[in-house]
Amino acid sequence: MKNDVNAYVQPGTGRDLTSDGRAPEGSAPQGPAIPAIEVRGVTKSYGRVRVLDGLDLTLQWGQVLSVLGPNGSGKTTLLKILATLTRPDAGSVRVAGMDADRAAGHVRRATGVVMHDPMLYADLTGRENLRFFCRMFGLDQPEERIAESVRRVGMTSRLDQRVGTLSHGMQKRISIARALLHRPRVLLMDEPESGLDQGAIELMREVVTATKAGGGAVLLVTHNFDQALGLGDRLAILGRGKVAHEESLTGAGGSTTSPEELRALYFKHSGESR
Repeated sequence: MKNDVNAYVQPGTGRDLTSDGRAPEGSAPQGPAIPAIEVRGVTKSYGRVRVLDGLDLTLQWGQVLSVLGPNGSGKTTLLKILATLTRPDAGSVRVAGMDADRAAGHVRRATGVVMHDPMLYADLTGRENLRFFCRMFGLDQPEERIAESVRRVGMTSRLDQRVGTLSHGMQKRISIARALLHRPRVLLMDEPESGLDQGAIELMREVVTATKAGGGAVLLVTHNFDQALGLGDRLAILGRGKVAHEESLTGAGGSTTSPEELRALYFKHSGESR
C-alpha cells in the first residue's frame, strides 16, 4: 500500500461541516458565490516532465464535473493536489473556499477521496480499516457511520473479511465507503468504476447523484466516455497539462455538441489515435 494512506489522514483533523454547509473552526465559509473547487494557474512537474501547466478549473456546488484525458495528461496529479496529497509548484487551489495549502486539514474534512489505489490496509478487515479512519478523523458514532457507508456500497456481508483477500472491485467498494465516512460535501473520484461489476457501478452512480442532489459537488476522473457524459453536468478534457476543452452538458446552457463530436474533440486535444 502506498504512503498516500498515511498522508491523507492526520490525528484529530476531522469533523463534519456544519449543518448549513459551512466549514468549521474558523475556516472560510461556503456560500453560493464560493465555488466548491477553484484552481488557478496550477503547475506541477516531476523532474523535467511538466504534468500540469497553468491549469485553470472551477466546479460549482450541485454539479458533477467529468474530467477526461489520456494517460499522462495530469488527471491523477490534479486529484492528488485537490486532496492535499501533493502540492503544486505554482498556482492556487481552493476547496470549499479554503486554501488547500494553508488549510490542508480542513480541506480533508470537506473532501471524500477515491483514488485508483484503494488506499486501504490489506492486512486489516474492512471494518478495521473503517474504524481506523474514523479514529484518525476524530469522528463520533463510528459504528453508525460504518454501517451507513457500507450499506450504500453493498458491502455489509464482507465487512469482516481481510481486505487483502477481496477482489479489486470489492476493495474499491470499501474505498468508496471510506470516502463517505465523514459525510463530505466534495467527492474526488479517480476512475471509480475501475474493477466494479455492473451492480457496483450502479451503486457508485447513486452515490454521485445523491451527493449532487444534496448540494455537494463531485469531480469525476474517468476513461469511460459514456460514464462521463451520463453523470457529468460539465465536461473538461485535459491536454498538455491544461484544460483543452470545457463545456456544459446540462441545463439552459447545455451542450449542443453531439457525443460523436465530443469524442472527436477528445481525440483532437488528447493526441490519442482512434
